[in-house]
Amino acid sequence: MSGHEYEPGEVERVTSPMQKFTMSQVTTGLLVTVVGLAVVFGIPLLLFSP
Repeated sequence: MSGHEYEPGEVERVTSPMQKFTMSQVTTGLLVTVVGLAVVFGIPLLLFSP
């Protein structure tokens, strides 16, 4: 163990997200990514294209 003995009733500390992602969360993340890429690359290409 890490040198720390847990007392009875003490909740073990979790330091990283360990929950599974839902498809809704994945879809939201992909949509945010696509919109962000469109803003970062699409708008400058439209503004500065000849």
